Amino acid sequence: MSHCSSAQRLGGLRCRRALGPSFRSFCPRHPNRLLHRQLLAFRPPPTCASSSSFLPPRSFSTSLPRTRHHLPQPSSKKKSSKMASLSTKTGQVVDRSVLDSMLRRRLFYTPSFEIYGGVSGLYDYGPPGCAVLNNIVDLWRKHFVLEEDMLEVDCTMLTPHEILKTSGHVDKFADWMCKDPKTGEIFRADHLVEEVLEARLKGDKEARGQKVEVDEEKEAKKKKKVKQTKAVKLDDAVVKEYEETLAQIDNFDGPELEKIIAKYDIRNPTTDGNLLPPVAFNLMFQTSIGPSSNMPGYLRPETAQGQFLNFQKLLEFNQQSMPFASASIGKSFRNEISPRAGLLRVREFLMAEIEHFVDPQGGKKHARFEEVKDVKMTLLNRDIQLSGSTKTEEMTIGKAVETGLVDNETLGYFLARIQLFLLKLGVDPKKLRFRQHMANEMAHYATDCWDAELHTSYGWIECVGCADRSAYDLTVHKNKTGAPLVVRETRAEPLKVEEWQIDLDKKKFGPRFKKDGKTVTAAIDALSQELREKLSLDLEQTGKIEVEVEGVAGGKVELDKELIKIEKRTRVENVREYTPNVIEPSFGIGRILYSMIEQVYWSREGDEARGVSLLPFPILVFFYNG
Repeated sequence: MSHCSSAQRLGGLRCRRALGPSFRSFCPRHPNRLLHRQLLAFRPPPTCASSSSFLPPRSFSTSLPRTRHHLPQPSSKKKSSKMASLSTKTGQVVDRSVLDSMLRRRLFYTPSFEIYGGVSGLYDYGPPGCAVLNNIVDLWRKHFVLEEDMLEVDCTMLTPHEILKTSGHVDKFADWMCKDPKTGEIFRADHLVEEVLEARLKGDKEARGQKVEVDEEKEAKKKKKVKQTKAVKLDDAVVKEYEETLAQIDNFDGPELEKIIAKYDIRNPTTDGNLLPPVAFNLMFQTSIGPSSNMPGYLRPETAQGQFLNFQKLLEFNQQSMPFASASIGKSFRNEISPRAGLLRVREFLMAEIEHFVDPQGGKKHARFEEVKDVKMTLLNRDIQLSGSTKTEEMTIGKAVETGLVDNETLGYFLARIQLFLLKLGVDPKKLRFRQHMANEMAHYATDCWDAELHTSYGWIECVGCADRSAYDLTVHKNKTGAPLVVRETRAEPLKVEEWQIDLDKKKFGPRFKKDGKTVTAAIDALSQELREKLSLDLEQTGKIEVEVEGVAGGKVELDKELIKIEKRTRVENVREYTPNVIEPSFGIGRILYSMIEQVYWSREGDEARGVSLLPFPILVFFYNG
């Protein structure tokens, strides 16, 4: 019985039209008839077209039946020999050049401004790419926003300088870069160290006669710009040093990277020239707001700041009820030093972020933690990394929280929910791990952070970050502006509190400081109890004190007894006031998408140019490159 008659019974002309001109050339040659019949049985039919005659589908349904499809499995011999570099579910090594060609031919994505030569790190998504992204975002909303009753907001991408200065991004949101003084070539320091040490370890394996897995596309690019790696045998102690350095590469700061570059004599891979010491490079795109250029600003590096600044309004909208979470989906921008790896490292990207506000009192418990406590997770903690190893351990999230490996229930709850979301999307659980940040790697606002990493042909790639930001952001913005970014709740029992209180003579204070009065007042209100006690003694002994106020009178303001009074008093507190802590899951949608495409990519043995990406049901069905 012909394939065409099967197609007619399963969908007739509707199916054949959807499959397009490639139907006749594709179906008879397909080695797996079961897969062919299942693809034809899908409703709506899959998108299957030759590379020369692609017609974008009108829609991509997310309501397809959850039929389990079976892709061809490689032989055990092939599987065992290639296991070190596998990244697909079927056990095939990804040929990125073929995969990239397929994605571009299908207009899944394309370099931005390509007819003008393009700009590295900027890409445009075509109709299929947009459809997949939209379906991932749709599933994300259902899994998190709707199921958790989160409050979704859409905040501006333009952010004034003062906000990001207060948040710490202006001073600390940076990577370390090296420059070749002769050629002017720029390198990201940690990536350069990683590339050179990996190349030397590869040369060591070749010199020892060990088999080395080769990424042909990567090697082809290296031959154009990097000197051929020599097969040089290294001492066992040196090999161990290199491996330990690579295991901790994300933990090194600028001075440490400078020492490593000098110690291992790392140079420009192209010219063998010496490099200048690493310097910090801020990753934000700077701009000016308004025609006068008097208000400097940035394109936001994250969606989080808009959520923090709207906290009080969101709390009021939620009828003062705690805990609660806000969510935001939108573009963010980072001026990457050397954007490579295609869609994995770009300068403009789609983020989906959650800010879960929780009462720090009581250990950051979560009401729904019992629902996820038995979820098994693959974890790589910071102590293992610091020992120079990357060995993971599998345990339930309940045990991880109980033993203190994961700091609290709320952080653990969201780690488990992140894993469930990724598995629901169709991620291969064998290619998923959660890695804890090391101390120097941690963002300036975080007290603990775990990354959900997916394994790709580029190695382990961070796709989701889950950070405990404590009360950092709300506190710094409250101290800067005086805005009440706090929660107030009535106490069951009144509480007597002894504290050092400050009184200002408003009649004299206003004329003295004029327009700076608000800034000085905010700085005084932010003084800790310990510092107030010390200042009270200074005021009593000398009749004056100095208070640090950023941006006013050289950073220090002098106050005498006529302006300020500091006394210890007892007050009765009927209302508890606290600054919430924040747990933040942050999703890189583009990275998740690309990692999944690699995992589901498949091609016929001996006919690698004819590639297939059979994407999971929740997001898309089928891509085919004939």
